[in-house]
Amino acid sequence: MRESSSRSTARTRRGFLALAGTGALGATAGCLDISGVRNALTGDTSGREEYTVGMIQSESGSLAAFGRRNERGLRNALTAINAVGIGEGSDPLVVELENDDSTPAGGVDAAERLVDQVEVPLLVGSIGSGVTQAIHEDVVSGSDVVQISQHSTSAALSELSALNRTAPSGTALGAALANLVADGDYESVAVTSIENGYGNSLSSVFRSAYDGEIAYEGTHPQGGESFVDELEAMRASGADAWLFVTYGSEFATMVTEAYERGYHQEVDYFGAESTLAESVLANTPEGSQESLVGVTQSAPVEQESYQRFSDEFRSIWGQDPSVWAAYSYDAVTLAAIAIEAAESFTGPAISDVVRDVTRPEGETVFSFEEAKRVLQNGGTAADVNYEGVSGPLDLDENGDPQGFYQVFEVEDHQYEFTDFITG
Repeated sequence: MRESSSRSTARTRRGFLALAGTGALGATAGCLDISGVRNALTGDTSGREEYTVGMIQSESGSLAAFGRRNERGLRNALTAINAVGIGEGSDPLVVELENDDSTPAGGVDAAERLVDQVEVPLLVGSIGSGVTQAIHEDVVSGSDVVQISQHSTSAALSELSALNRTAPSGTALGAALANLVADGDYESVAVTSIENGYGNSLSSVFRSAYDGEIAYEGTHPQGGESFVDELEAMRASGADAWLFVTYGSEFATMVTEAYERGYHQEVDYFGAESTLAESVLANTPEGSQESLVGVTQSAPVEQESYQRFSDEFRSIWGQDPSVWAAYSYDAVTLAAIAIEAAESFTGPAISDVVRDVTRPEGETVFSFEEAKRVLQNGGTAADVNYEGVSGPLDLDENGDPQGFYQVFEVEDHQYEFTDFITG
């Protein structure tokens, strides 16, 4: 039985209720039935230990749409984990949630609160690659805290060898984008990328993989209110294909401004996963992005564990999950399995096992409950192979999983999905 680090009752209870309160607000706004999830979070825990970890999400700012989707995956994971409980006492996992406002500075502030005040041994976070990198370099690096990013895809994050993530690196994504543009036989491409770690990394991968002419390559600010100057520069380059490496809110503004000027009739659009969001469709005119083709991360939808996750998600939230919700589910479940396998509830002990429980040499499990059964029956971390609902993790020496991708396009102002790619 692992030893637990000491934490005050007031501190863990505050985090426990903070997460439940966020869910209640979300339910009101979205008219969703989350009673089962709320009960799992706020049930009677008297006389039981609470294993508190931190999670950093984007509840506001450019990535808020992703944050809302991710939080639903978190709640599904907590429901499954706490139905079983951690250790012999079946104690609950508690997540103290903090908002990073979609900015590196906000992420660092949130991480410092969780590490210094709540004293969590493990952080799940964050969404934006630049935010995740700032958290790791400014807070996690040099400490005993374990970090698992649930969303960040920048290829540059592979250089942070102590960082773990359940979303795959953008290396394969950038190469797939390059192949898509090359298959279109365009004379040249104009690229605009958002000024942060995500934009810099993915545009760099694209540049290295693309053999054609790049007529224009520029950047644009995160959170900008207008991008007319950038669009004018792309048009002046004469490129007949435009690649947007940006976030959803910025892309919606760009697409709308290009549509108002008739540019959408002159060129074809390409984009990656962050241009794909229902909020983009809701905030752009119909017909404004009918030429858009892109590549996004995808889950192995034929896998039985994903289908179970999808059914459970739909029964609670009334809609299908995104792959980002699956990544979040896996990040929280991986954290719980590592805590169960660790000799103590400390960062170093969790770090020793967090990658081992994803190795294919172990017994394949698809849930926390299955993993706990192996560990309670005398197994060690090496005897567990957690294959997540987002696909096999098998975290490599850089903490990266393999990835599944899918091509998407816009038709009649709706997303259509076509070919799968494995990277």
